[in-house]
Amino acid sequence: MLSVVAFSGSSRSGSLNKKLVHAAVLAVRDAGAEVEEIDLRDYPMPLYDGDDEEANGPPENAARLRELFASKDAFLIGCPEYNGLITPLLKNTIDWVSRPDADGKPGTLSVKGKLAALTAASPGGLGGLRGLVHVRMLLSNIGMFVLPDQLALPGAKKAFDENGALKDDSGAKRLTALAESFVRAGERLKR
Repeated sequence: MLSVVAFSGSSRSGSLNKKLVHAAVLAVRDAGAEVEEIDLRDYPMPLYDGDDEEANGPPENAARLRELFASKDAFLIGCPEYNGLITPLLKNTIDWVSRPDADGKPGTLSVKGKLAALTAASPGGLGGLRGLVHVRMLLSNIGMFVLPDQLALPGAKKAFDENGALKDDSGAKRLTALAESFVRAGERLKR
């Protein structure tokens, strides 16, 4: 069974991207994968600083995340956009996790060759689409395979019902299709 770690690049408690990731987690489980949903708020790290890294080594939470990421086959990532770009939280997490560990082993080994599926939600009309381009490029740069399919959800403030499900049938169908495509591709890549 495909093992997936899922998280959002937002730590805000009412985050639309957290809501979309949670809905995607349910769809990916229905498609046949095992999913561990985490909150990056539980893994606080300082802003990446090479001098700090040299003096103190990588933060403990970077090592914890690196270990978790290494144990999974694939990633489901909610990608909020701030001013059309990747969020500082998501970028900082990727920066720290991709750095060498305390023994000098490349951090990218925890993610290299693994599959990522991307989602984004925004109250605006593009649904976070501009930020997805940057996340896709960054993940490719560290050796990940990024699923060509993605879900950008516009008008996200009104997109979820009281249970966190997508209200719009079209959006729900797109999410199901993304989940099925992700699990099929992940299983093929795992083989």
